[in-house]
Amino acid sequence: MESSPLFSIGLPVSLFIIMVGIGLTLTVRDFGQVTLNPKGMIVGTIAQILLMPMAAFAIASMLSLTPALAVGLVVIAACPGGATSNLFTLLSRGNVALSILLTVSASLIAILSLPFFTNLALVQYFGESAEITLPVGKTITMLAVIVLLPVATGMLIRSRWPERAQRMENGVSRFGAAVLLLLSILLLWESRDRLVQLFLDAGPATLLLNLAGIIVGLGFSRVLGLSRWESMAVAVELGIKNGTLAFMVTLTLLESSEMSVPVMVYSLLMYMVGFLLVVAGQKLIPASSPAT
Repeated sequence: MESSPLFSIGLPVSLFIIMVGIGLTLTVRDFGQVTLNPKGMIVGTIAQILLMPMAAFAIASMLSLTPALAVGLVVIAACPGGATSNLFTLLSRGNVALSILLTVSASLIAILSLPFFTNLALVQYFGESAEITLPVGKTITMLAVIVLLPVATGMLIRSRWPERAQRMENGVSRFGAAVLLLLSILLLWESRDRLVQLFLDAGPATLLLNLAGIIVGLGFSRVLGLSRWESMAVAVELGIKNGTLAFMVTLTLLESSEMSVPVMVYSLLMYMVGFLLVVAGQKLIPASSPAT
């Protein structure tokens, strides 16, 4: 599976299309508005870029994961929020504008932070002499091409043809969900003979990682003074990860199905937890009072 064109070519192309979809939701004005009240951006970005990878290292050590599973857990933790996180934020009555900007800002920072944490995990769990390495230059170039360029393209389309951008936005979101579902199904099929064991191996770690993000988003954010509206957005961003990007790293760059197992399990669990967040948001956040 690792050498299949589906992953070496299909994953980057699919991710490019998904990131165009994120760009379709943005305008230059959106970036200006967030500077008026940047606390949510600061808290959410730090949590995504630093706290989640640190939590993954802690969980991997606490549960004594195998090296491959530990690296895969760090990879998914170091990935930014996924494109579908914006939809979950909307349904859970979170701050959608904050969600979108957190997705984009973390995606841009991930160009540097994702290779750093991945190689740190490879050294930590495989040793400095490990043959498996993440090529930093190639990774940065690839991420720049499939993050910076498509986001800018989407923003350009929205500025020139806003009605067309609005029609395209829903289709791109559905495409992203379909890609992630297809990848998970293919990996599930490949691992069907040991599926129960994989969930036993990676399930507890990925669930703990997901819950850690939710707790930081809903609890720690409130302690720091964010509103329930903002805290819900941060929680969803930390919980709904860009699984397609993680698959690209583990399958295309690292060429490891074993490292993809935590990505697969996390990608399945995060939607279950996401729907619970939607239910909680509908009950806890008044629709008419988003700033509370």
